[in-house]
Amino acid sequence: MASVRMSSPRTREPKKTTRPERPKVKPRTPISLQSVKSLPHDFRFTSGSPSASEDKKVDSGSKLAVLIENDEKEKGAEDATGEEDSPYSSKASSREERPPEEATDVEGNDDSPYSSKTNSREERPDEEEKGEVIMSKLSTSRMPQISPSRFESNWGDTSSYVAKKKHQAWCQLSNGDWALGTILSSSGSESVISLPHGGVISLNTETLLPSNPEILDGVDDLMQLSYLNEPSVLYNLQFRYSRDMIYTRAGPVLVAINPFKEVNLYGNEYIEAYKHKSMNSPHVYVIADTAIREMIRDEVNQSIIISGESGAGKTETAKIAMQYLAALGGGSGIEYEILQTNPILEAFGNARTLRNDNSSRFGKLIEIHFSVTGKISGASIQTFLLEKSRVVQCAVGERSYHIFYHLCAGAPQSLRTKLNLRKADEYKYLKQSNCYTISSVDDAERFHVVKKAMDVVHISKEDQESVFAMLAAVLWLGNISFTVIDNENHVEVVADEGAQTVAKLIGCTLSELKLALSTRKMKVGNDNIVQKLTLSQAIDTRDALAKSLYASLFEWLVEQINKSLGIGKRRTGRSISILDIYGFESFDKNSFEQFCINYANERLQQHFNRHLFKLEQEEYIQDGIDWAKVDFEDNQDCLNLFEKKPLGLLSLLDEESTFPNGTDLTFANKLKQHLNSSPCFRGERGKAFTVHHYAGEVVYDTTGFLEKNRDLLHMDSIQLLASCTCHLPQAFASKMLFQSENAASNPYRSGGADSQKLSVASKFKGQLFQLMQRLGNTTPHFIRCIKPNNSQLPETYEQGLVLQQLRCCGVLEVVRISRSGYPTRMSHQKFARRYGFLLLENVASRDPLSVSVAILQQFNILPEMYQVGYTKLFFRTGQIGALEDTRNRTLHGILRVQSCFRGHQARRYVKERKKGIVALQSFIRGEKTRQTYVVLLQRHRAAIVLQRNMRCRSVRRDFVSVRNASIVIQSVIRGWLVRRCSGNISLLNATEYIGVTKGGESEQVSVKATVLAELQRRILKAEAALRDKEEENDILHQRLQQYESRWSEYEQKMRSMEEVWQKQMMSLQSSLSVAKKSLAIDDVERSSDASVDHSWGSAEHVRTKGREENGTPRLVSRVLDREMSAGLSVISRLAEEFDQRTQVFADDAKFLVEVKSGQSDASLNPDKELRRLKQNFELWKKDFSSRLRETKVIINKLGTDDAGSDKGKRKWWVRLNSARII
Repeated sequence: MASVRMSSPRTREPKKTTRPERPKVKPRTPISLQSVKSLPHDFRFTSGSPSASEDKKVDSGSKLAVLIENDEKEKGAEDATGEEDSPYSSKASSREERPPEEATDVEGNDDSPYSSKTNSREERPDEEEKGEVIMSKLSTSRMPQISPSRFESNWGDTSSYVAKKKHQAWCQLSNGDWALGTILSSSGSESVISLPHGGVISLNTETLLPSNPEILDGVDDLMQLSYLNEPSVLYNLQFRYSRDMIYTRAGPVLVAINPFKEVNLYGNEYIEAYKHKSMNSPHVYVIADTAIREMIRDEVNQSIIISGESGAGKTETAKIAMQYLAALGGGSGIEYEILQTNPILEAFGNARTLRNDNSSRFGKLIEIHFSVTGKISGASIQTFLLEKSRVVQCAVGERSYHIFYHLCAGAPQSLRTKLNLRKADEYKYLKQSNCYTISSVDDAERFHVVKKAMDVVHISKEDQESVFAMLAAVLWLGNISFTVIDNENHVEVVADEGAQTVAKLIGCTLSELKLALSTRKMKVGNDNIVQKLTLSQAIDTRDALAKSLYASLFEWLVEQINKSLGIGKRRTGRSISILDIYGFESFDKNSFEQFCINYANERLQQHFNRHLFKLEQEEYIQDGIDWAKVDFEDNQDCLNLFEKKPLGLLSLLDEESTFPNGTDLTFANKLKQHLNSSPCFRGERGKAFTVHHYAGEVVYDTTGFLEKNRDLLHMDSIQLLASCTCHLPQAFASKMLFQSENAASNPYRSGGADSQKLSVASKFKGQLFQLMQRLGNTTPHFIRCIKPNNSQLPETYEQGLVLQQLRCCGVLEVVRISRSGYPTRMSHQKFARRYGFLLLENVASRDPLSVSVAILQQFNILPEMYQVGYTKLFFRTGQIGALEDTRNRTLHGILRVQSCFRGHQARRYVKERKKGIVALQSFIRGEKTRQTYVVLLQRHRAAIVLQRNMRCRSVRRDFVSVRNASIVIQSVIRGWLVRRCSGNISLLNATEYIGVTKGGESEQVSVKATVLAELQRRILKAEAALRDKEEENDILHQRLQQYESRWSEYEQKMRSMEEVWQKQMMSLQSSLSVAKKSLAIDDVERSSDASVDHSWGSAEHVRTKGREENGTPRLVSRVLDREMSAGLSVISRLAEEFDQRTQVFADDAKFLVEVKSGQSDASLNPDKELRRLKQNFELWKKDFSSRLRETKVIINKLGTDDAGSDKGKRKWWVRLNSARII
């Protein structure tokens, strides 16, 4: 399967390959392309009725004189409307909007979609220029030719053709291409044809095929072609393909041609347009939209089956369909997880082949489940037949699976070190193809995309590292080498970097790995024998382990994704399945993989045939419809060749695979012996045989068939995986053992030789039958993908290749049968229930058949446009679409009436409520306005009072200023007058005398003009001086503020220093006071003693006078008095010095504060003077303390001398020490 490079963001650009320019020839005469893809339902190309007798000739209405053989059924008038509401239709309406790049509708119908008017087919012009309409030449690499007889024998449009001069017809050239030539002359059975490139050839008239009128060029539905022959279909597809219209309808089938470039047909704008039916041109979105709508409407599961060759674009088409379903059914978040599964599956399951850079090497069925409301609730993925052999073997020019190259290019350094990763060209498995990159693909970036997708689907970081470890182990397995150890070619594993790395990554010991790859345990009777392997056997064992590891890892990833997308309780049973499976393959050498792939395509083709051909004809017969049976090619014989027991291809393959001595040659001989009688089988020489498939003959080479079918993985390898410490190999081994135990035992195989009792072909056959059973329970929608060329180049159209694919997928047969029959059918009950309300009369009591007939008669459906069966109604193309139009218009009208009535009720309700709300609002607003007015009134009155006070204050300030100025002026004038008049006392006295004599009468003194001028000048000068003073005052005021701020700082400092000084001064004062008091007390005591001695001496004066004058005590008393007086004088001087120093220090400190605050001017630094004052104080304090100690010593000495008389007295110096002066 292939990934189409369309408009998806992940699509890649086309290769920059140089290709020869195609020959350009003159196209048809330019026309305004009025494509008939949406013609009115009643448009007809013939004037005859479709039910005319079979022997009636077709009246073409043109000058071409096309004659149809009398034994062919007449091709009646063709409706050119769009799709119809049927299981095969891709839309429900007969009318469709067309994008601007496509043709417009043909005029000619009235407003009623059921009008019975008919239009005759347009006549072709009598003369057309030669050399018209280009057809691309076939590539030199031609597809295998299939005899056209089996395809053309059933075509009435390809009958013998009577040519007339100047008309155009299709003729086949010698290289197989079809060209549109002009008939120059015709005589008998020969006609002379002028080719577009200017050549002239002579051909048999019977080989010419009629061409369609120009108005049908580029129709979007092949059913609308008047002549449905192969060249007409090829030309119509090429016409659309050259204009990037890559989608075309073929009845119920959508044909998609891979553009190999980005086309502007996708995105949110297109999704919205198709969702709202504003665009109905053929598209994958139409198929997906039809599927989801029919699922909701009919409550039946749907399926979208995408088929085609490798490189035709199946994978990309499936992704586009999933994007549309996710857009319509999104909302729960699960749709993003579903879309993120694509990068993971593409990385692990896609690879580059010679035909496609992103070829899917497995098949997958994605089943998307929906809730009751049509929202995505979950999904599940089923895979088929992964090509495991690509892991260990790749052809030159191809690549292994993408994930290997992503890992080698994009792994971070930490992961590379942990896994011992190297470049891709250092691994033997990858370098054998000599292809490591793909143009315009960044493997490193893709690796990060895969890791992000794994995060989205909830694969943990630990599991991701385990997955990458398994991938690295697979790569390193290819680098394990062997060495021969004896003459019998027995080998052992070389303990190199490859073997050590594999053992580390899977979690086993190196010895266990070497033993598993170089030996094999066999059970013979009751004994176990260890057999050494030869070189070829060891290599096969190594490769089998690598393939099994990768296949198990792929299955484990799918299981993890299904767990993440699990639907749980949200499952409703409604689902849409998208099948993206291998296309038909035919190579130069076809092996076991192509054998299985083509068998699957045979099964899908039968499903296609049954749905579109067999079931349709059988349903006509069962329902009693009068309809001529159409023959078609059935592939049941080919399926019998594969599936028949016991002599079918699969049975014989399994049988031969069970024999230990069976070889590919014996298998080929057995096929030739038993199957030569089959019409679909032909034996070839050697190991080859040919199968006649529905798409053509394919020659298979049986080399490797048995080995690939067995797909052996010996029990030694499984036990090795089971013994690993990593959880992933253990899980793989347990699953293999479980499958081995559940598989049926086979007596032909030796015990323990392998793990798979069920062959690959048998398992694939079982999966295929389950798939067919699941698809059989759904309504299918088919998309046929076409590859226009093998070079993957844009705008290159190879006729032979396209025609081969159209024949293989049966598109032409589908169109033929759909045109000839009644593609739309509906049961009587459903038809009456769906359209019964359109009748003008009551039909509640009538049966569904009568109601249905009444509906058809009321709407003038022509009898030849439908047939009434036993249980269903059968319609020609477009009739249900017309009824749907009327139904939709009627329902729209009913809804409009209901909406108008409901609108009227709502408006009346709103008006009533609005009146009440307005009244309530008026009361509330009035109350709020009154409250606001009261507040504003209070504010207004307060503002008036404030304004009055401010104005009074302002006027008062102005008055005082004017008054002060007047006083100053008056004082100046008066002083000037006084000073002027003070020198003339007599004048002053005279003036006073005159004033006195006049008795106080007021007399005006005339002042000279010079005096007034002088006064005015002085006044102005005084005002200027006043202003200067005011400015100086402002400056001084600013300075004062600065000084005040500084003063506050210095004041705090001075306060703190004053407090310290005061404490120290108080301490000194207290010490001095204590000293004074002590000295005073001592003086008083001595005075009292002296008086006592004097009194005593007076009494005894006479008796002792002589002794006292000469006695020693009196002398001692005097000495003590003198010493005490000296001590008192010292203390007095200390006290006086203390008071003086205190006053000096206080005055100095006060002066410094004044200087600091600016109150006194002095040219000194206050801070410096303050420090100097502090130093002086400390020096004086130290000196004063020393002198005070000296005085203490002296007094202490005096106290010692007087100790006998003053023992009971307190010592003042003790108190002095306790005062802590020093």
